[in-house]
Amino acid sequence: MTVNILVPSSLVREAEDKREATRKIGYVARAATIFRADNLIVFPDTEGERKWGGGFVETVLRYAATPPYLRKEVFGKRDELEYVGVLPPLRAPSQTGSESEGSGSLRQGIVTEVGPEGRVRVNCGLQHPISLVVPSQMTVGEGERVTVRISSRRPVRAKLVDAPQSGFTVMRMGLSAALDRDDAGVRIATSRFGESLSVARLDEIVARTERDGMSVVFGSPGRGLPEILGIDPERISTVESGVPARFDLWLNTVPNQGSEVIRTEEAMFASLACLNLNSE
Repeated sequence: MTVNILVPSSLVREAEDKREATRKIGYVARAATIFRADNLIVFPDTEGERKWGGGFVETVLRYAATPPYLRKEVFGKRDELEYVGVLPPLRAPSQTGSESEGSGSLRQGIVTEVGPEGRVRVNCGLQHPISLVVPSQMTVGEGERVTVRISSRRPVRAKLVDAPQSGFTVMRMGLSAALDRDDAGVRIATSRFGESLSVARLDEIVARTERDGMSVVFGSPGRGLPEILGIDPERISTVESGVPARFDLWLNTVPNQGSEVIRTEEAMFASLACLNLNSE
């Protein structure tokens, strides 16, 4: 199954400064990592952005999702990344090089040079870029990210493998386009005005998401999904057909919340912890 998480470009609208905005985005990335999201999609909410918009949010999320040994190569210096030192570490297998299948470990790399005779130079966090043969079934270009299996570091023995990169992919996309994706699965809107999630209901929902995958959509602090989408909260139905804005479900995953406002990163941890449970 595919897990898509959708957050608005206004998710740091209440942050007092860039440092705090960066930290908040880091916890969004942490939630996406902990609950094994495949895609983290930033959809536009320009009316609610205030100081920092979708470009800032996307750049910081991409930086957080990139293995530390590739960040300088990929990003260089950018104004948006002034406070990335406050980002919490994700510790994803793809970032530490600890994920393995059989012999060796898988690491992400970036192609720095395409040479003759089907060879490329790849920076994958070792002391120097390494020269590797491109498998016949693969086509790679300069600047492209690739997966490398390292079987030995001294001496270096490695090869390119045609394997998907673990971790989540960050992208910007309109909400309608994201919900129309072939891998959208069960389309879930989170809102305090949705159906209160119960133990009995959760069993049925998790069975569906395990089978079909899911796209879980979150609002921003003080500006929930009904306001972002221009929907009257009274129109939100708990019936699974004909619900507003093309969602399959509107769920209130914190039905007894003790705060007037739940921040986006808090809603992500609360909601995904429930939806990540096994049905058996």
